[in-house]
Amino acid sequence: MNKKLVCAAPLAATVAFGLYACGGDDNHDNDISSVKNVVVIYAENRSFDNLYGQFPGANGLQNVTAANSQQLDRDGSVLATLPKIWGGLTATGVTPAITEAMTANLPNTPFAIDAANGFNTQLNVTTRDLYHRFYENQMQIDGGKNDMFAAWGDSGGLVMGHYDTPPDKLPLYKIAQQYTLADNFFMGAFGGSFLNHQWLVCACTPVYPNADKSPAASSISAVNADGVSLKLAKAAGSALTGNTQGLFVNSGNLTPDFYAINTMQPPYQPSGNKPATGGDPNLADPGQATTLPPQTQQHIGDLLNNAGVSWAWYGGSWGAALADRSVINGAVNVVPDFQTHHQPFNYFADLAPGTANRAQHLLDGGTNGSEFIKAIDAGTLPQVAFYKPQGNLNEHAGYTDVAQGDQHIADLISHLQKSPQWKNMVVVVTYDENGGFWDHVAPPKGDRWGPGTRIPALIVSPYAKKGFVDHTQYDTTSILRFITKRFSLPSLPGITARDAALAANGAQKMGDLTGALDFSQ
Repeated sequence: MNKKLVCAAPLAATVAFGLYACGGDDNHDNDISSVKNVVVIYAENRSFDNLYGQFPGANGLQNVTAANSQQLDRDGSVLATLPKIWGGLTATGVTPAITEAMTANLPNTPFAIDAANGFNTQLNVTTRDLYHRFYENQMQIDGGKNDMFAAWGDSGGLVMGHYDTPPDKLPLYKIAQQYTLADNFFMGAFGGSFLNHQWLVCACTPVYPNADKSPAASSISAVNADGVSLKLAKAAGSALTGNTQGLFVNSGNLTPDFYAINTMQPPYQPSGNKPATGGDPNLADPGQATTLPPQTQQHIGDLLNNAGVSWAWYGGSWGAALADRSVINGAVNVVPDFQTHHQPFNYFADLAPGTANRAQHLLDGGTNGSEFIKAIDAGTLPQVAFYKPQGNLNEHAGYTDVAQGDQHIADLISHLQKSPQWKNMVVVVTYDENGGFWDHVAPPKGDRWGPGTRIPALIVSPYAKKGFVDHTQYDTTSILRFITKRFSLPSLPGITARDAALAANGAQKMGDLTGALDFSQ
């Protein structure tokens, strides 16, 4: 039975669903000092409705209507059907193949990818990837109407796909039933993995100084005066006749004022860019357009260091990637398929190769999480631990499936529950971003960078409210808010700026996760 969430007043946007969205959590932090360990597990690329739309008590697919789900064409008219899934539903080389032709004439409504009377594509099958880029995500959200996902994506109707996920199919679903599932949690930034990992650790957007005079000059996006939409290179045409390839003047990795918003590579190894010929083997070639210069913004590690709080980033297969470049950014279902842009601290100058800071805090999580699990079992996790699963275990569409990553995280939680540190631990499991999948809930209007589309988040802890759906408004920065509150750290500048933007737009500030906790248990 879910406990009732008590709030001062309901938000108008949630009254229709009978939900109460809380802006603050101050009544829940009386004994927050009893938390000794915070563990963050960061998976990949799933909207809330994509995985948890059927979860009892959550604001899910039962609240979807034609009015809040119908997709529009690029000219604003209602699509007669969803576009074909361009390239087919399943990833290249994956069987059983669901071809593009087999996806014609899908009704303009959400559909179950795994429905037995439909595509019957189960959680252990890798689907094709979907666009999840900074400007495109905002164009898809369309001012909160979420009605142009099919129009401005590259995957056609797949954006509307979701899984019917009863507990016997999805191990984390069972864990969500036992602890707390947050159903009003949004990705910190618009777009993809690169930027959302940065927002996880610094609540900031990376910069590329003087990018117009750099190797990355050709990657400066061409953006309309609204600052949100991309300039078109030609008449848009209908989404029913093709995807967005070639439609834009330039959908690049940088903003016109030189912020990095789509995938750039770390300046340090392991990076997707090799060292320069004859250059330092610890560095990525700075002459490559996608090599981001080292970043100097303040991040959560700096705050923890200043306060004497122990912390580490455990990168799954980090050591394997340093030893062998062939495991980096691989093909479908390659093991371990280490993803370099999922390692946010590897972009910061104060964690450069050769520094004591790097040696102490950027750790090898081991292939299949083996080194991370050793630390869990031994009870030697630092006070704050981030864990990033390797590519084949992170649930990212296009190169892996949901099932094996979900099982991996469930196995990690089993180890954490048996750890000597468990009794004073809070574990947060969430996803970096939506992966291009549609969700029916409008994100609150914040600042220039986000928040973006709604994603799942689980709070697993002896202190977590049991069998509880938390409707408090959160985003990725809520993790940082919880860490800074627990350890009495100053707020990062990006969090202060986001709160101000939310308030200016008539929205409440993001919660700090304590609404999911009950220290009287």
